[in-house]
Amino acid sequence: MSFDHYITITPGIRNGKPYLTGTRITVYDVLNYLAGGMTEPELIEEFPTLRTEHVRAVQAFAADLL
Repeated sequence: MSFDHYITITPGIRNGKPYLTGTRITVYDVLNYLAGGMTEPELIEEFPTLRTEHVRAVQAFAADLL
């Protein structure tokens, strides 16, 4: 999956951390919630601006870094 359309890095926004485009939710936040045991449906319910594509883009972004 290509994550380019879903993840943005902008100096001065969220301290330059990668975040989901159109939101103020960082990649780190999503990964942290997933690592803590939150499921994708729970994330989407908790953060209504998130979509399945966002969560998958975060996972692809993290995999690409590794």
